[in-house]
Amino acid sequence: MLSILIVLILGSAVGLFVFKSEPKLNSNFENEWSIFKNSPFRLGLDLSGGSHLIYKADVSGVKAGEVSVSMDSLRDVIERRVNLFGVSEPIVQVQNSGFVSGEDEKLIVDLPGVTDVEKATAMIGQTPLLEFKIEAPKDTPQNVVVGEDGKVSLDASPQFVSTELTGRYLKKASLEFDQTTREPKVSLQFDDTGTKLFAQITKDNIGKMVAIYLDGAPISVPVVREEIPGGQAVISGSFTPTEGKQLVGRLNSGALPVPITLLSRQTIGATLGNDAVAAGVKAAVIGFLIIALFFILWYRLPGLAAVLALCMYVAAMLALFKLLPVTLTAAGIAGFIISIGIAVDANILIFERLKEELHSGRTIADAVSAGFSRAWSSIRDSNFSTIISAIILFWFGTPMIKGFALTLGMGVLVSMFSAIMISRIFLSGLVFIGESKFARFLFSSGFSK
Repeated sequence: MLSILIVLILGSAVGLFVFKSEPKLNSNFENEWSIFKNSPFRLGLDLSGGSHLIYKADVSGVKAGEVSVSMDSLRDVIERRVNLFGVSEPIVQVQNSGFVSGEDEKLIVDLPGVTDVEKATAMIGQTPLLEFKIEAPKDTPQNVVVGEDGKVSLDASPQFVSTELTGRYLKKASLEFDQTTREPKVSLQFDDTGTKLFAQITKDNIGKMVAIYLDGAPISVPVVREEIPGGQAVISGSFTPTEGKQLVGRLNSGALPVPITLLSRQTIGATLGNDAVAAGVKAAVIGFLIIALFFILWYRLPGLAAVLALCMYVAAMLALFKLLPVTLTAAGIAGFIISIGIAVDANILIFERLKEELHSGRTIADAVSAGFSRAWSSIRDSNFSTIISAIILFWFGTPMIKGFALTLGMGVLVSMFSAIMISRIFLSGLVFIGESKFARFLFSSGFSK
C-alpha cells in the first residue's frame, strides 16, 4: 500500500505540473496548453506557423563541380546561425529550380514560431565583411570630395588599401570589457593562416595605422606599436554591450561560402490550423478512453492498474516535452501516439502471461512476479529494436523526421519504465486482497473465472 501511495503522490505531482491551468481548445492553443502561462509548449511550423524565406545564391564564382558542396555548406552555416537565436527545429533546404545544378540555386528557410518577417530576416542577415587595411602609399592619389556647396576638394583623411587578412581567417570572436573604462570590446582570434598574415601586417606597419573595416566602414583605426605574433586583435568601437554581443554572434556564425540575396519573405499560418489540432486532441482523448474501458472490462484489476500507469506515462511525457523542451510537430505527435500504443502492448504481454501463470495454479503474488519477469524479455527485445530504428531516423532524417524519431524514442523509453515499474508496483501492492475465488477472478482476464 505504501508503494501505491508513493506512486499516486508522484503521479499527482506530475499531473499538476503539466495541467496547472485547465486546457481550452480555442485559437490560443499554444498559450493554453502550457505548464505555466509564460512557458507554452513549443510548437513546430506546421502547428504554430512562422516565417518562410527564399534566398537566391550567387554561385557564378564557384566551379561547376563544387556548386553542390558550396550549397550544402551554405545550408549548414545558415542553420547554425538560426540556432544561435534559439529557433526550434528550423527547416533549411537547398532548392535547384533549373535542370542543371548551379543554374538557379535557392535556399528555403522556414522558422517556426517567428511571425515577424523583419525579425526573421535579421536573424539570418548577411555575414559581416571584416577587413584589415593598411595605410596607402604616399604617392597614392587622394580621393576627390564634392561638398554640399558644390566645391571640389581632396580628401585629407588617411587612405587605406586592402590586405589578404579578412574575416575568412577568423577562428573565434568573444565579447570582453576594458578593465579601466568598462567599455565593451570584441576580441578576435585568427586561425594559423590568419595569425601569420596578422603578424606580417603588424611587423611591416610598426608606427602606422591599421584600420579594421566592418561592412565597408572603419570601426577601429589603431596605431601598431609592435609586431603581434599571437594572432589576436581587438575591435574597440562605440557600440553597446548588446551590439557587441550581436557582432560576436554574427562573426562566430561563419562566413557564407557564396553570396545570397533575399528574394521573398512571408508569414505563413499553421499548416494544420488550430481547429485541426483541437480535433486531434479530441480524437486522442476519445481513443484513450476507449482503450481504458477495454482494459478495465477485459483485464479487470490489472487493467485498472495499467490505465493508471498510462495516465502517469502521458503526464510524464508532457512534462518532458516542456522540460527539454521538445518542439511538437504533427510528426512528433504521431511518434508520441505510437509510443502510447507500444506502452499498451507491453501491458498486454504482461497480463496475458499473468493469466497463464494463474491457470497453472500459482498464487496471485507468484503469478504477478512471474508474469512481469517472463514477459520482460519480449518487451525488451521489441522496444530495443524500436529504439534502434528511432536512433537511425534521428541520425539520418530531415528535421521533420527527427521530430518523429525523438518523440518515439523518448516514448518507448518512458513506456518501458511505466509498464515494468509503475504497473508492477500497483499490482504488487494489490496482492493483499488474498487468494479467494473473487480475488483470482479480479486478476484474471477475458472470459476466465
